[in-house]
Amino acid sequence: MKDIAIVFDCGATNVRVIAMDTSGKILASKTTPNETDEDPNYKGGRIWDIDKMWQKLIDASQHVTSNIDTNRIAGVSVTTFGVDGTFLDKDGKELYPVISWQCERTQAIIDNIGKYMPLLEVYKTSGIFPYAFNTINKMIWFHENRPDIPEKAHRFLFIPSLFIYKMTGAMQNETTMAGTSMMFELGDRDFSTEILSKIGIERSLFGELANPGEKAGELHAAAEKETGIPEGTPVFFAGHDTQFAIFGSGATLNQAVLSSGTWEILMARTENFKTTEKELTANLTFESDPIPGVYNIGQNWIGSGVLEWFTKNFCSGLSGSDLYETIIGEAELVNPGEHGLFVNPDFYKESGHSTGGSISGLTINTSRGEIYRAILESLAFRLKEGLEALEEAGNFKAEKILCVGGGSKNRLWNQLRADVCGIPIQLIDQKETTVLGASLFVFSGAELYSSPEEVRNHIPYNPTVISPSEQTELYKKLYQRFSESR
Repeated sequence: MKDIAIVFDCGATNVRVIAMDTSGKILASKTTPNETDEDPNYKGGRIWDIDKMWQKLIDASQHVTSNIDTNRIAGVSVTTFGVDGTFLDKDGKELYPVISWQCERTQAIIDNIGKYMPLLEVYKTSGIFPYAFNTINKMIWFHENRPDIPEKAHRFLFIPSLFIYKMTGAMQNETTMAGTSMMFELGDRDFSTEILSKIGIERSLFGELANPGEKAGELHAAAEKETGIPEGTPVFFAGHDTQFAIFGSGATLNQAVLSSGTWEILMARTENFKTTEKELTANLTFESDPIPGVYNIGQNWIGSGVLEWFTKNFCSGLSGSDLYETIIGEAELVNPGEHGLFVNPDFYKESGHSTGGSISGLTINTSRGEIYRAILESLAFRLKEGLEALEEAGNFKAEKILCVGGGSKNRLWNQLRADVCGIPIQLIDQKETTVLGASLFVFSGAELYSSPEEVRNHIPYNPTVISPSEQTELYKKLYQRFSESR
């Protein structure tokens, strides 16, 4: 039986290849660090060396395929971070390196994008929050600095499609990656001809778009030699890692999903969206779900990064599990609402208007546990604030929050999230939700199941639910103070 999906998952920190079966079990995996390089054509610029990344991926693939029965492979797919890609000529040669989202050359462009099209109009059409790293800003950079590149190009491919091209020879993009570009017509699930015309880029450069789960082609002989995956294995489109992480988490419509790490990313899958000035001011971004007709509303803010600051400055001599058991234990002894502290958790700039974080109410008797608890409470308040913005923009009411990522391991933080938001927090056994999400589309594309949702119904998520406690009413009052300070 062909019941294994091979997923090439390329992140900014690591690239990896994972073999996963239809139950969501990881059969083999290999991870290698990833990093940007300096742009040889632009001093101080940062690029992704696609050939170097590909070498890391094929080395990882050789390791994975040597540890599984390759006759069981149903298909292959690729997921990566959004926005980045480059121009190719008709022979598939890169005309310029892939400019990384970490490159700062486009900051001035987003600050002055109004000379091409009013920012609010771009937002209303695309739904994408105006980050400097968005694809549109790179396109304008080429238009202003290297117009010869798009003029000579046959196709612009996002990173997943660059790797699919190396496997199959197909030059085609897919919708979830295109949806991160800030050049998309969100409601039509295609590029906006109006936005493209305003910035001087031809729609033909992007080709016909595919949806996740559609077959891109079959692995050719050269790719078999490189990857160890048999020639003729079908390759299916996946795309932007965030969208597949949400789907892979098991989230159904109108269910909030919190990915809790250094940054908190709160998203929901909805059939509705609003992209007005109010949503722009609220830092909301809207992307295309892997399923047509569904949208992902998202907001992000600094999360565990604040806790990392705390432990670095207040917990010297502690590390690993001892650190967290000690500090969580101290914070659990603090009575809710009695520490007298108020924390603004904006320790890092979420947007251009952030003035930085603060802790008020400190006294000579303030304990470490009180400060830690106050920070956790403020981050739970920030979650409720984000949830309210998502619910209004998507016209839904969340019944629970599905929490994944490293921050989901903190028992006190989870309880505070449930208490502050007044709804249950649900944890799941599945940790590799991005890879799982992509695998679901491989299995449905290979016709093992009729749809990705049907595959997902067979995944053992084994949920754990943390319900709100009797402290919920108290935290309603404390949240009001937090809201008034924002």
